[in-house]
Amino acid sequence: MSLMGADVLLYPTAIGSEPQDNSIDSKDHWQRTMQGHAAANLVPLVASNRIGTEQGEEWAVTYYGSSFIADHTGAIVQQADRATEAVLTASFDLDAIREYRRAWGVYRDRRPEMYNSLSTLDGK
Repeated sequence: MSLMGADVLLYPTAIGSEPQDNSIDSKDHWQRTMQGHAAANLVPLVASNRIGTEQGEEWAVTYYGSSFIADHTGAIVQQADRATEAVLTASFDLDAIREYRRAWGVYRDRRPEMYNSLSTLDGK
């Protein structure tokens, strides 16, 4: 995303327990995945998530809440709890982060000519 000019990733979600098995708690995986997006793109990330429970006739989903803000390294700088509505804020020096991104070499060492096989079904 930062290759396309993004300075911040906004990640609205509605994720919670699995309807077929509400004992499955994937909150930590959900969070680490988004932290990885921040770190891989070297941009801050704002993740909002629904709270509460939605009940169907034969299923229920309890949403994880836990909205958070991560810095450009993926480190969490603000986080809400699982059950309470919250407004989170954080300040970032976007110019300094852009310079960090340029200096770090993540994009300098890219080899896009090697990516073609990723866009095929047979990997060739």
